Amino acid sequence: MLKIAYSPVYVLPLPPKHRFPMEKYELVPEQLLYEGTVTEENFFIPAKISREDLETTHSPEYIDRVLKKDLTKKEIRNIGYPMSQLLVDRERIIMSGTYECVTFAQKYGIAMNVSGGTHHAFRDRGGGFCIFNDVAITANLLLQENLSRRILILDLDVHQGDGTASLMQDEPRVFTLSIHGANNYPVRKEISDWDIPLEDHMKDAEYLKVIEDTLRKLPKHFSPDFVLYICGADVLESDRLGRLSLSVDGVRQRDKMVLNHFYDRNIPLVGSLGGGYSHRLADLVETHANTFRIAANLVD
Repeated sequence: MLKIAYSPVYVLPLPPKHRFPMEKYELVPEQLLYEGTVTEENFFIPAKISREDLETTHSPEYIDRVLKKDLTKKEIRNIGYPMSQLLVDRERIIMSGTYECVTFAQKYGIAMNVSGGTHHAFRDRGGGFCIFNDVAITANLLLQENLSRRILILDLDVHQGDGTASLMQDEPRVFTLSIHGANNYPVRKEISDWDIPLEDHMKDAEYLKVIEDTLRKLPKHFSPDFVLYICGADVLESDRLGRLSLSVDGVRQRDKMVLNHFYDRNIPLVGSLGGGYSHRLADLVETHANTFRIAANLVD
């Protein structure tokens, strides 16, 4: 059974300019339920992550200021959301969601978080719609609990996972692989274990060849026993914050390639939704929904 972590968003009092990144988190589950790809049984609402678990990755001082909603105006602006208790609570649910998916991935092969991929959060600061870093926290908890020895963080969001690269730079048991737009945010890139920058306006065929070649070469770089996959949809041509030119079907083929690759090798994988800001909302929902359809077809 495909288990899916769901973090409610409808309670967030966001002004219109802040809503467009959030709508998909409600619409994707609604679409999957409507078409019968999943049922309510597939979803679970995680608990809020503990302070102790946050401290595996983020500085105590930064955690304090987030929990007290005591960030500076500049820090809030860099994150991109106005601070509220509901936002902080939801962020803690998202963090726990990715980690709670681990047990289901180990049991069924794949589990998914209808959120997460918050790869722009550093040890002591947030950015780009990210407050804490769910994949880094999950990787650290996997190591701490002796649930994994070799973790791959595969980041296919259009933006480089700069926070993740920084957080994992001194951890040899975690391999960070980011395939992203060369000329996109962040302007200042960090150094992942393997960065593959892509030129603007790359289309399906060329992009999928990069993914295929990367998966083929991966064993020469790193052999994981667990995968954390950020399956961003901001590689779409219609994405307002991306600079690539993939079609909806191109992203579907990417996710099918990735999920099949690790599932066929019996390597557990947890997927986090990552970015997606298309001005065509129907394209965005379809693209994200495709990822869950592929996962459900493999697991069920």
